[in-house]
Amino acid sequence: MNGLDWAVLIGYFAVMVAIGVWSHKRVDNVSDFFTAGGKMPWWLSGISHHMSGYSAVMFTGYAGIAYTYGVTSFVTWSFPIALGIAIGSRLFAPRINRLRSRLHVASPLEYLKNRYDLRTQQALAWSGMLLKIVDVGAKWAAIATLLSVFTGVSLNQGILITGAVTAVYCTIGGLWADALTELGQFVIQLLAGIAMFVAVVLELGDHGGFLGAWDQPELQGHGEPLVGPYGTVFLLAFLFIKLFEYNGGMLNQAQRYMATRDAREAARSARLSAVLWLVWPLVLFFPMWMSPLLVESQKADGSDSYALMTEQLLPHGLLGLVIVGFFSHTMAMCSSDANAIAAVFTRDVAPVLSARARAWGERSGLVAARVTTVVFLGLSMAVATQVDSPTFKDIITVVIKWVAGLMGPIAIPMMLGLLRPFRRSGPTAALVSWGMGLVAFWLVNYPVHWAVEGGVPLEYQVSIPLAVSLVLYVVVGFVKPEDTEERLAIIERVNSDGGGGGGGEAVAVPAPAGEAGVPVKD
Repeated sequence: MNGLDWAVLIGYFAVMVAIGVWSHKRVDNVSDFFTAGGKMPWWLSGISHHMSGYSAVMFTGYAGIAYTYGVTSFVTWSFPIALGIAIGSRLFAPRINRLRSRLHVASPLEYLKNRYDLRTQQALAWSGMLLKIVDVGAKWAAIATLLSVFTGVSLNQGILITGAVTAVYCTIGGLWADALTELGQFVIQLLAGIAMFVAVVLELGDHGGFLGAWDQPELQGHGEPLVGPYGTVFLLAFLFIKLFEYNGGMLNQAQRYMATRDAREAARSARLSAVLWLVWPLVLFFPMWMSPLLVESQKADGSDSYALMTEQLLPHGLLGLVIVGFFSHTMAMCSSDANAIAAVFTRDVAPVLSARARAWGERSGLVAARVTTVVFLGLSMAVATQVDSPTFKDIITVVIKWVAGLMGPIAIPMMLGLLRPFRRSGPTAALVSWGMGLVAFWLVNYPVHWAVEGGVPLEYQVSIPLAVSLVLYVVVGFVKPEDTEERLAIIERVNSDGGGGGGGEAVAVPAPAGEAGVPVKD
């Protein structure tokens, strides 16, 4: 990097902070901070939903898959995500929006204390928060690693820089700042992605051109959709997982649905995100597919191939723009996670721990939300600084498996609890599903994995816990139905429109209830 690249990078950080400061005046209460008061346009929600699903892992881990195997990186990653979100646009997005517009909640998990009971809500809240701390920590480490490659700053310095900038804009501006910065980040990504695409196409003249390059020996087999460990079983398992994860199972995407005006706009938001996931990754992946022709990876997994191409092909200035693109992905995901976890803590956990929290007013609740956001980011940054320690030496690799494997036991009770066909499943089904899903994850990833020659394939490591949770949630619900009148009333309210709170005006979010079993009434 030279001075021009540094100017682009510093300018990007300055714009992100400026957006946060500008968004501050749009945040008057907890509803504004966590759900944009239900005023977010569907197109902004859709772009934000799309951007909050990326991280620097795409330019390292998935770049390595593209370098080694070719187009399977798209077929087994962004395509199933697009399909999963498209399904969720009808199945989950409208119902999640009604959590805000009809039940007047600000956290995706807040409705669980009435849909099930307080114990279930707390189990899902605590496990979700702990998982997210490690998940976001790994993402800080990934982007700081890229920053160190390009700029020479240390890993810890990179974590501090990116974490501090993200903390400023998402803490003062809430979900509005997240969405607006993600819009800016999408524009930057668009420019950087097209610049890289054009640079690679120009280089292909010496390798047979745009179409002829596929016949080169370096790309032999790279046009096959399912190769190596990424076969049909992996594709189906990934679709199964992403259907829940990208429609609200990891909480941050759920907030994008809640932020729109009504259920119809939430569905439109999801459809836009699905289209972006289907089309835009093709532009981003094409240079990665061509990378074996243009660079020789210095790492066995090819994870440095995209970074090597940017240094080789792009002039200064554009190089800085692509580096900013790396940051935009990770900062978008981390800031959205921070906002989601702050919502879960302040709305679901703190009122149970403290009587004072149950009495928070509009101003004190907003202060608590901002403090919680900073604390979460600080904890995740602390985890990120330990990636080279013996305890966390494999965290960047393991976290992919942890997030995919542990998401299911958390997401199943939360998301299926919205649907009428699962109305018989109550707190017993939810807790058994959650607990045994965690046990299944531990078994297939550790004791069974160690006992099987060659280990348990990745697709089974991440899909079996979700499958176990799903089966038990349904079976226990039939064996021990707990469909009380209050629980059925909540299910009906999120499955039908009408009767309050669905308009464009912000919904006043009531103080979170710390008591178990407080029914929501019309």
